[in-house]
Amino acid sequence: MSFADRPSRLLCAALIAGAAALTGCAQIKMGAPAPSIDNIRMAKASGMAPASLGEFAPAPGKPAGFDAGLDVRSNTLSSPIDGSFAKYLKETLATELKAAGLLDAASTLVIQGQLTQSELAVPTSQASGTLGARFVVVRAGRTVYDKELKVAASWESSFVGAVAIPAAVNEYTGLYRKLVGQLLGDPDFRRAVSS
Repeated sequence: MSFADRPSRLLCAALIAGAAALTGCAQIKMGAPAPSIDNIRMAKASGMAPASLGEFAPAPGKPAGFDAGLDVRSNTLSSPIDGSFAKYLKETLATELKAAGLLDAASTLVIQGQLTQSELAVPTSQASGTLGARFVVVRAGRTVYDKELKVAASWESSFVGAVAIPAAVNEYTGLYRKLVGQLLGDPDFRRAVSS
């Protein structure tokens, strides 16, 4: 190998190593929750009083690891919020309510949650994800709302891991905003949290 060939071979090796990191055994973290225009509008239009957030945890009886990670081919997807998908859901809801001016840590209107479903399948054709949670609203110590909600998505996947894996992470992350949107739009929830 000549000296002139060395930089291009090093670049090639670096690209292969980068691709292996995307498709090999790696830990992948979801991005931090960000507010969505649609959910902010829905929250503001709901007539809800400012609320605080209580405990968000995996539903009772879920297997060990249910809340900690999901397999995405040979990688593991996890939450950046204490490694917990349930806490990621709480942070997503907090982000939306805060952006709408409806988050108040001192409020006696408390929203709690239990993660009931968290699934992600990324084959080489059609990928899918499902997210579910039981939401409970307590007003001044009395339960006024208790309902399980679920959202799902499916999308075209790719044989190439470097394409399929980021797409799956984006789609799965989007399910959290979608689930919060379903909660904010639920008529029973709106009645329970009305000011």
